[in-house]
Amino acid sequence: MPTRREHAACLLGRRPHCIAIVKDNHKKVRRQNESLPWKDIPLQGRTRGTGHGRSGIRRIKVATVNNLLFPGACQAVQVKRRRTDRKTGRTGIATICAVTSPTAGQATPAQLAQLIRDHGKIEALHHVRDTTFTADASPPQTGNAPRAMATWRNPAAGALRLSGVRNIAAGLRRNARDARRPLALLGLT
Repeated sequence: MPTRREHAACLLGRRPHCIAIVKDNHKKVRRQNESLPWKDIPLQGRTRGTGHGRSGIRRIKVATVNNLLFPGACQAVQVKRRRTDRKTGRTGIATICAVTSPTAGQATPAQLAQLIRDHGKIEALHHVRDTTFTADASPPQTGNAPRAMATWRNPAAGALRLSGVRNIAAGLRRNARDARRPLALLGLT
């Protein structure tokens, strides 16, 4: 679900907790988050990982807040991510800001870090749908049509991934050239 105040208010009205990644489209909340005294807050978690040809370190800091301009925000989160491409040696640093409704007693920094990583996995699927299938520019934008189209796009991407295709766009093009290939991919021939 996109980071929207309306969605957060609706969710909180039903009692579940939420975590929202704060990007540049929420300028005031982002500025508030960035203006917190992060230098004075001790590091509360650090993880190392490798994957996709990169190695990286993630550092997390969490601050209890009570006046952020986001419904139900009890904690502000800052994740500093440093990734190094193992082939080129290039290093990039990114700061991820988030707000969350669970209090410090309800969610540890490690749990919040995992939730943010899980959010990234969801965004990766959305990225494939948005760029490869051009879902956002697709004509059916009303009623159940977007959900129906996603119902067909997700298994198509999943079938290609299960067959070992790493580039979904290239896999779609290859299968479009010969009507027998998609059937073979699905085990129907």
